[in-house]
Amino acid sequence: MKSKKTTISSFNLAFLDIMFCGFGAVVLLVLIINSHIVSDNKIKNEVLTADVDRVKNETKAAKIYHRNMKNTLQENNKKLNKLEKQLVAINNETSELQKKKKQDEAQTLSLKKHINALQNDIKAINKKNSLQKKKIESSIRLSGSKVRQYEGDGHRQYLTGLKLGGKRVLFLIDSSASMLDETIVNIIVKRNLSDAVKKSTRKWQQAVNSIKWMVANLPSGSQLSIVSFNESIKSLSPDQSFKWIKSTDTPAVNGVFKKLHQLIPQKGTNLRKAFSAIKKLPQRPDNIILITDGLPTLGNSKTNKTKISASERIKLFEKAVKLIPERIPVNTILLPMEGDPMAAALFWKLAIDTKGSFITPSRDWP
Repeated sequence: MKSKKTTISSFNLAFLDIMFCGFGAVVLLVLIINSHIVSDNKIKNEVLTADVDRVKNETKAAKIYHRNMKNTLQENNKKLNKLEKQLVAINNETSELQKKKKQDEAQTLSLKKHINALQNDIKAINKKNSLQKKKIESSIRLSGSKVRQYEGDGHRQYLTGLKLGGKRVLFLIDSSASMLDETIVNIIVKRNLSDAVKKSTRKWQQAVNSIKWMVANLPSGSQLSIVSFNESIKSLSPDQSFKWIKSTDTPAVNGVFKKLHQLIPQKGTNLRKAFSAIKKLPQRPDNIILITDGLPTLGNSKTNKTKISASERIKLFEKAVKLIPERIPVNTILLPMEGDPMAAALFWKLAIDTKGSFITPSRDWP
């Protein structure tokens, strides 16, 4: 069969050219648009990556800041708790001080009333003391009644109202640091000096000479015991035992005086220890002569305090005098000491309660 001859039309070729040109234009347009899109996406990705890094850094910084703030808050809470505890302690201490102040004021008022009552008692007792003075002066003039000879300048024997009688006489001498002088400043200075200077101070020598004078004027049939006290007690007998010595036993009495001259005033004053010596003796005394310069500063209980108030010293005194058995007179020779105004009144009351005597000697006695 004879094949049909195909004729190529110029229209068909032109149409194909047009189609391919259009397709090429579309491809070119797509390539151009795609290149712009890729470029824009790359820029956006870089911006977003930068934003993400910035946010991460800000988050990290925020976490560090939060942790620091949390630590600071914990420290501040600890400080706040500590300050709150200190505030509570201060409030408690303030309350205690206010209570103590009220107690001191009430006690001061009570003591003032007591002093007024004592002043009234003084007038009534002065008459009795004048009679006792005449009796003592009469007995002193009898030379045969003296067991030892002791004479001060001008034969001073004017210790009014002192009761030196008794079969067994207990002498209690305060050997604390306050016996070095009459003022606190001088006591502080002298307690740092040598032992020789301490033993030679005027006030201490007056106490020592008072003991020697009274021993010299004891009745010939009496017995004696001398005990020193500060923070502790010490018997001045030659063997340091708590026993009675006959006033006529010259070697034994000289041995006691030797111990007396060896004492050095030091430390605090414990009056409870002094009166506890009564129980250490084989027989109880029938007369006590106490030489001191003020109220006690120490008790049986240990304390870290460096200062003691007047009210606390009064309480220590009241506890100490409870150790004195009944029917034993206490005769107190009170040497001068500044800053202890209640000592005279309380020792005077002790003399009244025990039917003893209370004396503040002149500086040149005995």
